[in-house]
Amino acid sequence: MSMQTPTRRSRRWIEDWRPEDPDFWETTGRQVARRNLIWSIFAEHLGFSVWLIWSVSSAFLVATGFDYTPQQLFLLVALPNLVGSLLRLPYTFAVPKFGGRNWTMASAALLLIPTLGFAYAVQRPDTPYWVFCLIAATAGLGGGNFASSMANINFFYPSAKKGAALGLNAAGGNLGVSLIQLFLPVIVGGAGIFGLVKASEGGIDLQRAAWVYAGLAVVATLAAYFFMDNLSTAKSSPREQLQVVRKRQTWIMAFLYIGTFGSFIGYSAAMPLLIKLNFWVPEPAPLGTGIYFAYFAFLGALVGSATRPFGGWLADRLGGAKVTLGAFGAMVAFTLAVLWTLMQLTPNPTADPAIASANQSWFPWFLGFFLCVFAATGIGNGSTYKMIPAIWRTEAERATSPGTPERTAALLAGTKQASAAIGVIGAVGAIGGFLIPMAFSAPWVADPMSATKGAFVVFTAFYVVCGAVTWAVYLRRPAEVRAQSLAGAGI
Repeated sequence: MSMQTPTRRSRRWIEDWRPEDPDFWETTGRQVARRNLIWSIFAEHLGFSVWLIWSVSSAFLVATGFDYTPQQLFLLVALPNLVGSLLRLPYTFAVPKFGGRNWTMASAALLLIPTLGFAYAVQRPDTPYWVFCLIAATAGLGGGNFASSMANINFFYPSAKKGAALGLNAAGGNLGVSLIQLFLPVIVGGAGIFGLVKASEGGIDLQRAAWVYAGLAVVATLAAYFFMDNLSTAKSSPREQLQVVRKRQTWIMAFLYIGTFGSFIGYSAAMPLLIKLNFWVPEPAPLGTGIYFAYFAFLGALVGSATRPFGGWLADRLGGAKVTLGAFGAMVAFTLAVLWTLMQLTPNPTADPAIASANQSWFPWFLGFFLCVFAATGIGNGSTYKMIPAIWRTEAERATSPGTPERTAALLAGTKQASAAIGVIGAVGAIGGFLIPMAFSAPWVADPMSATKGAFVVFTAFYVVCGAVTWAVYLRRPAEVRAQSLAGAGI
């Protein structure tokens, strides 16, 4: 018999949690899951904002007295993504070890390290570059929040609703990238919103953004303490969770996630500098004139975040593999379109304002096609995260008979392994956030524009491979293996 309220013990631990039981879900589970989802989104959103704080602030460093090359700036953008990807695995394991609520509190409080370090460094133009690199790396703490948040929410929802729930959770977090890129220039006085709000005339104060997000980190910690729950059913040992690294499906999905999420976070991190370097305007830009990166840099992450829950919704109805294949097809087409616009540009625009003006005429095409790439990455992010729990659930169902205790135990174990797989796949996928900015700043290519064009050629080829893998593993159904193939399971 379903209980009206979940049984709890001290420190907000829920002992009885059965989301697959329709009665339990309707009377109790839905409300509790929704409350945890809301505050998980808030904490994850903040983590993403801190993770990507360097993506836009790096473009302001030169204007505030720091003399760094494009390669040095791209490295500052890339380092948080590298650290964030490495932290995703231990962050995932922390949820079953410490509890989702407890770890959300801890991970939110850890954001004080990169925010306060940022506030210290940007006020001192004599800060050594290596110190900036170290502080930028600590921003990766925010990147780990995604894995623990997604693993936690995966336990709260029934299989039929995981796609939408995980899509909303991820989209709320991803939106932090867009908002930090939109509001940081406003907070620090470097730009107005869409050029409609006048920028501060008192100079650029980058430390203001750090103080704002440090305060929000405290708010997220307190919100998790008061409003979130731990699930006893989500407990498992790291040894149990690490079993997923032996599974072929974990690494196939990790490869695909490099293409979707790795592209989203990598492009989001690099977009402000891409606009600044390839569509040059005088520094500082006159208000309302030219192509000023702060007016446009946030749009890519905004579009990618908005389409992620749509990708999860589509995957719930059409199947994750079909939607993922379509997303990769769109990424190939629109990445080629972005490359076409870059081929129309003249290198080294800073040498001649007339050349810069001619290049700027291509900016609407560049931005439009790039936003379509972002939209496809968001849809792919949502659909791939629908595929992960579906794969483990399908394997559990195929190994057991319906209505048996063995089926119940297998489904619970499958949910735990799917949450662990989310962490592994998220960690590997996020490495793309490091590789993409580094590709744009290839040190062996003297001209930044040439490096950018070469990078997009490589990315296009990679998306073609990702699409082929998706079709071959999850959609192609040769007759001799149809019964065993995951292609027949509607993944």
